Amino acid sequence: MGTIILSSLVSLDGRINGPDGGIGWHMVGPEVHQYFNDQAREVDTFLYGRRTYEGMAEFWPTADRDPDSTPEVIEYAKLARPKPKLVFSNTLESAGWNTEIVDGDHLAETVAELRARPGTKHLLYASADLAATFMRLDLIDEYWLFVNPVALGGGTSLFGQLDAPVELSLVEARTFDGAIVLLRYTRP
Repeated sequence: MGTIILSSLVSLDGRINGPDGGIGWHMVGPEVHQYFNDQAREVDTFLYGRRTYEGMAEFWPTADRDPDSTPEVIEYAKLARPKPKLVFSNTLESAGWNTEIVDGDHLAETVAELRARPGTKHLLYASADLAATFMRLDLIDEYWLFVNPVALGGGTSLFGQLDAPVELSLVEARTFDGAIVLLRYTRP
């Protein structure tokens, strides 16, 4: 069975963006970025919502050509470019960067097809709305939460739209760059 992994940078209080919608508080040092790169090598498909996709597609397709890019950024850009990407959207009309647009009405069917591929990994970078949809439909097998050492007191909660508790089992806790803590959970 394929694995669907939700990966998200979060604040101590579980926010994925601040009160102003900003993400300037995200800390991605060399160690955590190398972890992202190592995982990107193993990912079969990247999954996005429209807004997350647009942000990623604005930067990553050419990030390796920016003379100010770090070696980790250059490596990630080269790893991500050829990987297939799916963006779940009812409004996006076109996409580049090796991306297929999937109508949101076909989300469950598309994810079932991905999960039917034995030994595959599919990494979901999503807004709270899309993550909540995946959670409601019980489509997430693993949660990778990269906890940043900041409490925002407002903004969008990753888990603010749950209909019921999500039971999880901790399988890994790891510190990066002396600041970020990865909490990796699976469904029991």
